[in-house]
Amino acid sequence: MRIALMVLRLIFKAPYYFFQIWWCGKNKKVTLEEAYAVVKKVTINANRAGRVKIESYGLENIPEKDGFMFFPNHQGLFDVLVFLESCPRPFGFVIKKEASNIILLKQVMEALRSYAMDRDDIKQSMQVIMNVAKDVSAGRNFMIFAEGTRSRNGNKLLDFKGGSFKSATKAKCPIVPCALIDSFVPFDENSIRPVTVKVVYLPPMYYEEYKDMKTVDIAAEVKRRIEEAIAQHTEND
Repeated sequence: MRIALMVLRLIFKAPYYFFQIWWCGKNKKVTLEEAYAVVKKVTINANRAGRVKIESYGLENIPEKDGFMFFPNHQGLFDVLVFLESCPRPFGFVIKKEASNIILLKQVMEALRSYAMDRDDIKQSMQVIMNVAKDVSAGRNFMIFAEGTRSRNGNKLLDFKGGSFKSATKAKCPIVPCALIDSFVPFDENSIRPVTVKVVYLPPMYYEEYKDMKTVDIAAEVKRRIEEAIAQHTEND
């Protein structure tokens, strides 16, 4: 219902927005920074049209130097829009193959040089992990949903998978836990009432902190920090 509202309120601008994003993905002369600026602008307008307000906390925790990875909880398709509006720095993301052909999401993926992972193909999955590690080592930023699939239980988390952190450990990069709160509401709720989605950027875990930890232990610790942040930001709701 909310997607329909977004499209309806942007009916005359939508084709132009789509073309801009498509062009960013096809034209190799467009820099990642330029592509991100286009996608960010479109996202902000779409969120406003859909009557969704994004509240961001902890932006100061984003590392000053590029070459880091976000690890948020996963509540649905709207999650990526939260980060595209709130994050001031360009980033790519990894999503499951099944979602990579969704209209517009596919074009955003191409514009931001992102990856789709086939969880049933071990060889392809390992190649994505290596590609992300290489990109992050070269100074790009990435986001991975460590639960592997979305939670369908509100703000409660699924277990975080250790394998999701292999790119980070290979790149020896900062790991930034991120807490999404009520990101499921915009697209799951059959309503167009104004809603607020929160994102909390938590202090990063640097390589020195996690270098002796197993990936399953890193996953558990990141999950714990996110759950703690969600509890703090929802205790008065």
